[in-house]
Formats: sequence, C-alpha cells, structure tokens
Amino acid sequence: MHDNKFQLRFGKVNKDLSNTNVFEHSGKFYSIAENHIPQEIDIFSLQTLGDWDINGTWHRPFNSHPKRAPGTGELVVFGVDAMKPFMELGVVSADGKRLVHKVDLKFDRCTLSHDMGVTERYNVIMDFPLTIDIQRLIKGGPLIKFEKEEYARIGIMPRYGNADSIRWFEVEPNCTFHILNCFEEGDEVVVRGCRSLESIISESCDVDLDKFEWVSGRLRSKDPVDQQDAKHFKNDELLFCRSYEWRLNMETGEVKERNLTGTLLSIEFPMINPNFNGVKNKFGYAQTVHGLASATSGMPKFGGLAKLYFEETANKEWEESEGHIKVEYHEFDGNTFCTGAAFVPKEGGVEEDDGWIITFVHDEDTDTSKVYIIDTKNFTSEPVAKITLPCRVPYGFHGAFMPIPSHK
Repeated sequence: MHDNKFQLRFGKVNKDLSNTNVFEHSGKFYSIAENHIPQEIDIFSLQTLGDWDINGTWHRPFNSHPKRAPGTGELVVFGVDAMKPFMELGVVSADGKRLVHKVDLKFDRCTLSHDMGVTERYNVIMDFPLTIDIQRLIKGGPLIKFEKEEYARIGIMPRYGNADSIRWFEVEPNCTFHILNCFEEGDEVVVRGCRSLESIISESCDVDLDKFEWVSGRLRSKDPVDQQDAKHFKNDELLFCRSYEWRLNMETGEVKERNLTGTLLSIEFPMINPNFNGVKNKFGYAQTVHGLASATSGMPKFGGLAKLYFEETANKEWEESEGHIKVEYHEFDGNTFCTGAAFVPKEGGVEEDDGWIITFVHDEDTDTSKVYIIDTKNFTSEPVAKITLPCRVPYGFHGAFMPIPSHK
C-alpha cells in the first residue's frame, strides 16, 4: 500500500515479501505479492533484477494472478491500494514494454482481491467483502476483515473499458481467492472458482478463541462415513473451498449459482491447461484438503489432487452427488502432502488433458521432499516419476512451470 502519510506515521503495513506467485511475460520472469510491485528475477541464479513498473507507467502492486488475454497475448492486471483509487486495472502489451490501457475502477471500498479472470472479450472482476480499511485499523479494529454481511458482486468489463462500462452482478456473499477459468457461452459469461463462506486470512475471528483454535475448528474433518451422515454435512461449517460456478447473463442480468462438487470435496490452488485460459474448457485440477491433518495443524494441508470433469456428471455414490460433476482423485500415501502444483501441457498434445501435474510433495514421517509428475490422462495411476530432492521444500503458495530459454 502506497499512502506516504500513513507510512510515515505507522510504518509499512507489511514487508515486501514477493512470496505468493511467479509468472512469465514476454520471456521475462517475475515474482509477485499483493503488497508490492512485481520483481523481475533471473531464472537461472534467482537474483532479483529490479521492480517491473512497465517503463515507469505503473506505480502500485499487481494482483497475484495477472491473466494473459486469449488471442492477443496481452497481460491483464489490477492493483489494489488502501487509499483511493482503491483499484486500478491495466492492460500490458504482449511484448511487455507498454501499458496500453489503465483505468480507475472507482470502487467505494478496498477489497483484498487476489485473482481475476479474462474471456475473449471481457475482464472479470471479483468484488467480495474481504476488506482493507486503514480507518478501521486506526480506531483499534483489524486492518483486514471479512464482512460477510456486506455485498458481493462480479463485474464484467470490456477489455479496454472503464468503470462506467462494467456490468455488475450481485452474488451471494462469499470469499473466493482463486478462479479456475472464465469464458463466454451464448449470452452468458461463465465464472468458475474456489469458493468458501469465510476467509481464512481475516483478522476478525472469534475473540474468545486464539487463531489456531478458530482455524482448526473450521478445518475439522466432517467427511461423512455413510449417506445418513452426508445429510447433516453443512457447507457453511468450514473454511474449506469448493469448486463453484456463476453464470452471468449479459442480456437479462440473471445470475445462476451452483456448487459443482457439493460439500464432500474441499479444494484450493486450482489450475487448468493454460492454453484454455479464457475459453471454454472441459477439465480443471486442484489440490485437495486433508481434513484431519489440517484440523490438527491449524493450517490447510493438501493430501492429494483432484481432476474435475466439467462436462460429465458424478456417479451417485453419495446422495448429494446428484447434479454435480465427475471428479477423479490422486491421493498421496500416509502423512504426505503437496504444495505448488502446476499443469504442464504435453508438447504436441491433441486433447486438453494431454499433460502432467507437477508438484512438490513432502513426507512428514521421513522428512523427505520429492517432485511428483502425474499423467493427467491416467490421473489415478501412480506418478510417472518421483524425484527425490536434496533438501526440504517448505509448504508455500503457488507454483508454476515455465519453459525457459537456453542459458547463454
């Protein structure tokens, strides 16, 4: 956040961690977090080369998930600030040298927006009630708060539009950090993401509980053991995210919402074949939350992976599966958890799911870290490779697989 008067009086809100995601644009590589401008890195030495301000035209952080526009190769970004203007959107040229479009979205609050979407014609903006409020902090309240009684909306904006051209759709209040994909279908813009009804990073947890108790209570395993138990499983009892779909009709203004996988599957850190970003796709992938391990540790732990079949229906193994999509699982053995999973398309692949999931995996019993490579065509089978690493890779946020040029 870049308000100088606030920083002089209170100091910086957070350090410049640059620890959330990595991405590539026009052959250059960047690390990123919401509280600082992207930093270019040397992919071979990991040395920081400097801030990327697009030749002096961008002076605020990026969101952690800028999106490449289908067809043009342009990079669509937004930046959040605790002071007005709260959110600005930019479009960066495909060669990374010019900011071809920049606009104030004229938000009336600062929301901690982490992700966005693009389609062939539109930018998709998530305005959900996880808010940052300096005045609230000065008065003794939390800087970041999930205000679940406040409004939530999704905005559909022409690629080079402005605040007045955004079509807003009111949706049920929620916290969605990550989008699976967005695309146009007939009169609708379809948005798929990982949705929860509370935020794990909000500072507004129950004052009678410490943070560990508060998080653990909402991560406690409630996996049903039979159909009778499944009837009592409630979606709003946990912080777990589920795959969710919004269909926004640009002609009528109608909103259709549905949970794609019900309440039996908790997923986060979703990914797709990047060649299908912004266009209709059949498959999605995500890390799956291990309920018991998460509850006992007070933090989410991911005990496997999921493959989502958006065009196939679930088997009726559970009563609540009716109307939901098919899901396949790749589960890890024992006390083993993953981090930083990424989809890698197969060179010369013909079908959307021709590729691999690559992920770091840590065995807590043996304290060893490996890289697993999983064939997404044979998702439930054993990994095609397990590569033992010489040192521990800590649990973190996002991973990416990026082809690199030859080292000169």
